Amino acid sequence: MGKLFGTDGLRARAGEFPLEARAVYRLGQALASLLQEKGREPRIVIGRDTRESSQWLEEYFCSGFFQAGGQAVSAGVITTPGVSFLTRRGGFSAGVVISASHNPYEDNGIKIFSPGGTKIPEDWEERLEEALIKDRLEESKIKIEKVEVDHSLRSAYLDSLQASWSASKKDKLKLVVDCANGASSELAPQLFRALHFEVVTINNLPDGRNINARCGSLHPENLARAVVEQGADLGIAYDGDADRAIWSDEQGHILNGDHTLYLLALYFKEKARLKNNLVVATTMSNLGLEQSLAENGIKLLRTRVGDKYVLEEMVRREANLGGEQSGHTILLDYAATGDGLLTSLKLLEIMVERGQSLSELVKGFRLYPQILINLRVREKVPLKEIPGYEDLIEDVKKELGPQGRLEVRYSGTEPLARIMMEGPDENKLQPLARRIVNLIDSFCGQK
Repeated sequence: MGKLFGTDGLRARAGEFPLEARAVYRLGQALASLLQEKGREPRIVIGRDTRESSQWLEEYFCSGFFQAGGQAVSAGVITTPGVSFLTRRGGFSAGVVISASHNPYEDNGIKIFSPGGTKIPEDWEERLEEALIKDRLEESKIKIEKVEVDHSLRSAYLDSLQASWSASKKDKLKLVVDCANGASSELAPQLFRALHFEVVTINNLPDGRNINARCGSLHPENLARAVVEQGADLGIAYDGDADRAIWSDEQGHILNGDHTLYLLALYFKEKARLKNNLVVATTMSNLGLEQSLAENGIKLLRTRVGDKYVLEEMVRREANLGGEQSGHTILLDYAATGDGLLTSLKLLEIMVERGQSLSELVKGFRLYPQILINLRVREKVPLKEIPGYEDLIEDVKKELGPQGRLEVRYSGTEPLARIMMEGPDENKLQPLARRIVNLIDSFCGQK
């Protein structure tokens, strides 16, 4: 059996191993035992998104945790970064999130935070995986107990976000907020209205099955249309657990995490708050971001795809700004993980303090043409083992030329091969990418 924990925790179809009832109960037991072995009190905070499976997964996990001598309190429906914040602020030994982020409602996941609000180390994951694989519980041994929901926890998280707002001017901007029918559906409108923004919410009526469904950060075209129709100043789109955010400017142009890093880097440097004149991103970030930052005396350092790798490099390099093109933005002076709500506040601070629209702020930022193709696969065969793959990649790179970039990888959370291609000649990209897609599809594509 392959590794169960991916780049963003454990994720699978809800009801199937390792997210079936017995395994989730066993995982709760294993975490309690592991914390005790590490000399920590087995005391956790847990939160969930709006999927129909999230509540029963929370109950089974906590019941296993209780059975092994642990204590748990639930924040109810809350964002992933909200649980990270509460873990750190509340002195919990771990934090647990039941969410599959941007995946469809049929999937779910379990993400575990360390006491510092960051993802647990790989050796912890290995111990938990070992317990799941080796020790299968009988259904008769499972005893379900209700977990207490402490509604003050969500309030504490919202209070901390409001306290991070530091714009010196007041400007009542109009926002359209797409909550993806996910964990931000109540939190985001509360936050922005408390700060006196005019808020229009869309996709904020979760029914257990509509999370991420043709909405949110995966489908920002709906947000862009609503911004223009409403005459709004800014559109914000979250994913299901609101750890990422992307934007629509007032003209309906969709902007991603590269635009976020560009604006925040320049703003922080102007305020003498950008540590080491450094931004950490991944191999997916556009070459235009790297060049634009360099023109402003800021270095871009790239890591593997995954916010955990971005955070590791930020800590190693003593950087305080990093993120991914997909919309994860890590602001280490404020939080230990990407937080879409927090990032929104910081972007709004720039708009308010500068008195400029988002389109004006990004006017000088030029991106290279870039395409991203997601190919569903039945098996994640190592790419180098696909006959003819390495020769094809070498040929494609020659065709792209010295200013082109190519990234081919498997998703860490879904059965997808992701092909990213970038270069100055847009006409070359699609046919070159299609050659790679066809080869992978013929070998391990989902039939």
